[in-house]
Amino acid sequence: MVRDTRSPSLTGLDSAATSAGSAAALPRDLVALLVRERRLVDLLPHLHQHAIDVTGGCCTLLFEHNPRNGALLATSGFGLDALQADPWVPAAGESAFVATAFGRAAPTLAVDAARQLPGLAMRLSATSVLLLPLARGEEHIGLLAVGFRTPPAAAVAGADAAQVLDAFLGALELSRLRQREALQRDLRELLDELAAILAATLNLTAGLDTFCHGANRLFGADRTSIWIHDRRARQLLLRASSDLEHATRGVQVAADDPLAPAAAAMRRVRAEMAMPGPGAESPTLLVTVPLRGTRRALGAIVFEGVRVEPGAELDLLDRADELGRQLSSAIENMQLLDDVMRSRRELENTFDSIAHLVAVSDRKGRVVHANQAFARRVGLSPDQMLDRSLTEFIGPQLAAWLSELEAAPGGGRDDPAPATREVTDPVLKGPFMVTITDLVDHERLRIGSVLVARDLTPQTRLEAEREELRRQLGQSEKLAALGQFVAGIAHELNNPLQGVLGHLELLRVTGAFPRQLRREVQTIYREADRAAKIVRNLLVFAGSRRLARRPVSLNAVLAKVAALRAEACRAQNIELVRHYVEKLPRVQSDPLLLHQVFLNMVMNAEHAIGSTGRAGRIEITAAAPGDRIVAMVRDTGPGIAPDVLPHIFEPFYTTKEVGKGTGLGLAIAYGIVQEHGGHITAANHAEGGAVFTVELPAQRGGRTEKRR
Repeated sequence: MVRDTRSPSLTGLDSAATSAGSAAALPRDLVALLVRERRLVDLLPHLHQHAIDVTGGCCTLLFEHNPRNGALLATSGFGLDALQADPWVPAAGESAFVATAFGRAAPTLAVDAARQLPGLAMRLSATSVLLLPLARGEEHIGLLAVGFRTPPAAAVAGADAAQVLDAFLGALELSRLRQREALQRDLRELLDELAAILAATLNLTAGLDTFCHGANRLFGADRTSIWIHDRRARQLLLRASSDLEHATRGVQVAADDPLAPAAAAMRRVRAEMAMPGPGAESPTLLVTVPLRGTRRALGAIVFEGVRVEPGAELDLLDRADELGRQLSSAIENMQLLDDVMRSRRELENTFDSIAHLVAVSDRKGRVVHANQAFARRVGLSPDQMLDRSLTEFIGPQLAAWLSELEAAPGGGRDDPAPATREVTDPVLKGPFMVTITDLVDHERLRIGSVLVARDLTPQTRLEAEREELRRQLGQSEKLAALGQFVAGIAHELNNPLQGVLGHLELLRVTGAFPRQLRREVQTIYREADRAAKIVRNLLVFAGSRRLARRPVSLNAVLAKVAALRAEACRAQNIELVRHYVEKLPRVQSDPLLLHQVFLNMVMNAEHAIGSTGRAGRIEITAAAPGDRIVAMVRDTGPGIAPDVLPHIFEPFYTTKEVGKGTGLGLAIAYGIVQEHGGHITAANHAEGGAVFTVELPAQRGGRTEKRR
């Protein structure tokens, strides 16, 4: 707001006022003059001249009231040698006299001004002073003081003086309205520019930089900076400045630092300025403006190097307050928008981080939200699923159930219970535990559905693995119990067998039996030795005999087994085929026990093919994937019945006729492979027949063989 600020010498004011027109003509043209003059500085000389003409005073002095501290600022005058720019703060007696004038709302004469108003009498160099209070209701706008060298007649306080009062009051109010309009226009242009940048970039820092340069021009400051309050860190951060070389971004001050202008300003409610010291020539001021939102302090604006003419301080502070209010609103809106966007991003990230398949549909069944898991399952992006029917992305069974729930009569009741069902969906490719919940608004009215599908494939796989582990544990427990039983029997049988073998060997050496019995004795010895080997194998099965480990060629073991059973296979019209890897690592094993394992599997394959009465084929393969050696024996027999497969390695479990099998062959093979740190499995081949697989650890650092 522009004020008429007089130079220290006001002697030229009389001639300027006189040349503007005669004093007698001024009252008739007062209204026109108020409308015509756009600037208060051009209008005030006429008003001061009019006051002198009406009252007959020798000088006038116009004060404007500072509502912030109650001081009266001298803004213009007439007939004075000098205009004191410092505010007039009435003393106790003076304050009472001024209060009386405002209370009467009429011109009040101080006849003995040196006693009644000493401070004002000194400024006017007058013996008597007429006070004309400028007020609208309870609002004090200013005070016009007219000085007299001799006490005036009482008539000067009449209607003519009231006319002067109304003229000054109208001029000040009209000027304020015009200046407020100009201020709003300037602020609107500056804020429109800020709003355009924020709308285009959503970048508060970029908008504040532009705002600082515009505010710098608007206030005529050397530098304008904006500090934003970080509540969590309890600091003020320099976010923007019109002088980037002087103020580097990232500067911080403590929010409770009393020496920091920005921190001190943030705790105030209105703009303030640091006044210059007495006698300062062309002073510059520091103006601070608090930025306050509806709920909390936002920061502060700091104007440095502000130059203001005497009497324009109030207008400057009003302008700064208005600027602070407008900028506070913009900053708070951006912060609220940023909070909303951040919350939305967090919700979207949380939504997309859910491993289950989630889709939200409206009342018409169209997808309004879908998380990444659901979109990946159907091979689309979430955006590609929007506004499409949910039934496009689910199977017919799930779609029918969803339609059934939509048509249910209780679908719109308050707080309906979620519906859950296990569904195997061909479109979503898997078994799912599906939960459908009503989507409700803030009034608890149903506006759609939320479908959550939990993939049961990992759970099914885990349950299968658990079942397999339970089965293996049961198998191991059975084998352990049987092992203890077998170990006891084997030890009891081993003693008489060793006695039989010892005596037979003695008879063979001494020849103490007839020659015609020699073959029979040899048969008895061979069968007794075989029985002893069976006992030793039982001890291995029971874990009572340590393995004689050494590097063994698995190809060599398989070759011996194939050679041993080749004649029997030809006799049954069974083709024995071997597929060996050329380079196969050795295994650390007992060759006799490995031979027994594969011999048992090949003989079982022969019996299976023989039971069909047709020709068949047995394939023996060996390979070395990774650090394991895998050997397989596959036959073209009838395969293994599903009810038999879980019990195939249990001790004494057999499908052969009574007297043709003990049920220990595969159980012993299972124990031998376990002792070697390997694993044996049985399954039915997809093309028919059974397949037994043995996995053994390869010898680390051992040499590899080359064998076909």
